[in-house]
Amino acid sequence: MSIKPKLGLFDLTMIVVSLVIGMGIFRTPVEVANKAVIPEIFFVAWIGGAVISLFGALTFAEIGSRYPVAGGFYRIFSHCYHPSFAFMVNWMTVISNAASTASVAIIGAEYIQPILLPQMESQTAIRIITLSAMVILYGINMLGIKMSARMLNVLMIIKISLILLLIAAIFVAPEPTAAVAPTKISFSNTDWFKAFWLCFVPVFFTYGGYQQTMNFGSDVPHAARNMPRAIFYGIAIILSLYLLVNFSYFRVLGFEGLKNSNTLAADVARVLLGESAFKMVAIIMFLSVMAYVNASIMSNPRVYYAMAEDKVLPPIFKRVNSRTQVQEFAVTVFVAFIVLTLFFSSSFTQVLSYVMFFDSISLITASAAIFVLRHRAKKNGDPEGIFKMRGYPWLPAFFIIVYTMVNISVLISNPQASLIGFILFLSGFPLYLGLRKLIK
Repeated sequence: MSIKPKLGLFDLTMIVVSLVIGMGIFRTPVEVANKAVIPEIFFVAWIGGAVISLFGALTFAEIGSRYPVAGGFYRIFSHCYHPSFAFMVNWMTVISNAASTASVAIIGAEYIQPILLPQMESQTAIRIITLSAMVILYGINMLGIKMSARMLNVLMIIKISLILLLIAAIFVAPEPTAAVAPTKISFSNTDWFKAFWLCFVPVFFTYGGYQQTMNFGSDVPHAARNMPRAIFYGIAIILSLYLLVNFSYFRVLGFEGLKNSNTLAADVARVLLGESAFKMVAIIMFLSVMAYVNASIMSNPRVYYAMAEDKVLPPIFKRVNSRTQVQEFAVTVFVAFIVLTLFFSSSFTQVLSYVMFFDSISLITASAAIFVLRHRAKKNGDPEGIFKMRGYPWLPAFFIIVYTMVNISVLISNPQASLIGFILFLSGFPLYLGLRKLIK
């Protein structure tokens, strides 16, 4: 059974927003603030990340417009490079996406754990809550892709409303006091540059995810036109919200308060409205986990679909329920990956290092596909109605260079994560050969 287009432009735009706005913006600003040390670096890193992410979004908008297919994030590697390389990269991406989804679930559980299970040991309670949420989300996803998209739209409206509430705190927060004023620190140019680059790891983790929109190339009608529009609208919403909410965190909590907060959104609400608001926001934050995890569960099985079509996964991975348009077996496998990740790590910071190394490799090679597609277009001509980004080739080249430097910084700061990532990447090749032989 093939995939039929059942998602509209609004659905796809909300998917873009939900794939990026997970729970990271409610946690990674703490990581960024601690690495930045001073507010100036903190804000420059977020603004710089916004500009570079916009370059990346434009790049993937054109790639998605030129090659709109189901599981596009896998297919682009196979189409532009080689099926074995596509498998190796996406073998890592499957793991990193599961880890990313697990990290979001962990943050949500951290918010609601003091309310649901206050007497239980923290790490045990977080795992119980996270696993329970995954079971519920799995059941919801099995109801159908259109039903999942509708629920996603509602949850994203709730989440965006919460972010707008936090942004509104800028206008009603009390004046910062000396008690929360940041300590003056003298920075050399070398220290400034080093801190700036370290900030990019959590910043890009928070901005990432829009590239997975390519997986819905067969789920939306007129994909060559609607996919770039959805990516552009979505990224515009995301960048605006991220920059404003970070300023709100700084304005309400002060820089030192920001550096020491584990539940940012709830802490801002508590400063403004008291303890009852803290509990209300904590519950909303937990419910907001559903939006990101639901989008992730919708997106990643489409990669399995493309891999099964290329005969590097068994045919059962592309089996689609004709009524619900759900790949029931593929969804089950991806959720199982998430659960396994939860058992291996319950630390957001630990998961972040592994995810960023994997994501950087896949993003660099995927975005470079635009050069291959443009080169082929010189011989065959451009398809009608596609989106062509301005600033080519400089903007995608700059995006690739920056992400390469971020990957180098991860390699230097956490060589163990990089080694594990490299081993997993290489292990994909014999696995690819074995699966091809078995399936044939």
